[in-house]
Amino acid sequence: MRTLAFDGRMGASGDMLLAALLAVGADRDALAPVEDALPIRYELSETVERGIGATSVAVVLTDVDEARTDGTDANHQIPSKVPGHDHSHDHADGGHGHTHGDTAAEGHGPSRSLGEVREIVGEMALPASVERDALAIFEILGEAEAAVHDTTLDEMHFHEVGADDAIADIVGVCLLLDDLGVERVVTTPLSAGGGTVEMSHGTYPVPGPAVVEIAERADWSLAGGPVDAELLTPTGAAILAHLADGVDALPELAVEASGYGAGGYSFENRPNVLRAIVGDGGGGLRRDEITVLETNLDDTTPEVLGSLQERLQEAGARDVSILPATMKKSRPGHLVKVVCKPADSERVARRLAEETGTLGVRAHGAGHRWIADREIITATVEIDGDAYEVDVKVATDSEGTVFDVSGEYDDAAAVADETGLPVREVLRRAEDAVR
Repeated sequence: MRTLAFDGRMGASGDMLLAALLAVGADRDALAPVEDALPIRYELSETVERGIGATSVAVVLTDVDEARTDGTDANHQIPSKVPGHDHSHDHADGGHGHTHGDTAAEGHGPSRSLGEVREIVGEMALPASVERDALAIFEILGEAEAAVHDTTLDEMHFHEVGADDAIADIVGVCLLLDDLGVERVVTTPLSAGGGTVEMSHGTYPVPGPAVVEIAERADWSLAGGPVDAELLTPTGAAILAHLADGVDALPELAVEASGYGAGGYSFENRPNVLRAIVGDGGGGLRRDEITVLETNLDDTTPEVLGSLQERLQEAGARDVSILPATMKKSRPGHLVKVVCKPADSERVARRLAEETGTLGVRAHGAGHRWIADREIITATVEIDGDAYEVDVKVATDSEGTVFDVSGEYDDAAAVADETGLPVREVLRRAEDAVR
């Protein structure tokens, strides 16, 4: 499996992700749809961070007057530490100047709703997968900001997050990732930094509230330090929350390429870079986003439990387990665990309550499971000169390697009833036919 691995020890921001992807081999021309749609351009430069050669990316305005719609001075540089702002890696000491006299696009553009952002992205004529990923990242950002400000996603305006540079960062990363053609993205634990951050609502400790909200929904781990600065921005966190699986250490890879994306801060004892490595990690299973629901039952009849699996699957459950349990006062009971898609969780929970009378259903949040690719193949089984059809489920990894072949019991049972053969013999013949 072609894998892209990020080393998260110095955090991540949108510009660092752009730079790392370009450094590891993505084509700069893939960014053209964004430059065609917005009054910005991506300015690339090479730099050296504490002995590490790295790529830097700045998003600069091509039409200052047109882009300046938020009522502030066109030459005003937005402070680096504001809610949702993605370029908090600007050099505190005025180090690498990336814009060469051009006006940085940071914070430029109007405050936008999610609907307005969707419209802008939709007009870029992006590949379907790129558009889907970009909009999912904006939803993660919007949901995090809405949770912090105790409002709803529909009522949220994105402020800096919806400005032209943030759109350029998010859509740009999705385009470059598509150009690389990787099948899986992973990241080691992401360092958030330390100290405090100045926000429009006051001073907050690092990581800021939005980053904490996003990390709660992400698969990867969050770590403090190693310096007192804001290393992980909301945009960087949201991009990786959608795209990357968390790993404790870099996975085993046959390395094809590596590269470094420079951050904005300059530190005395460590290079402020995001490392990206692309390589073949071998075949793997597919990640499937899920929610796990569960409830305890101590007064449900066996008849209700007997039909529960089928009833919950009708509502969208992917898997249902009913386990014996000992309840309070040593009463016998059952633990019901249900796997479903996050979008189906509310409907499945309601059906679970309706069917069992439970007064509460616990949700374990939107995690994930690793699943095989599955294909149903219809096998033809010949018995005494007659042909019978039995569906067989074939499980493979991402490289197409088959590791399980399983005939469908109901089909085999029907053939067994008609022919007099044992069910397991019909299953064996069907499975052999597709191996």
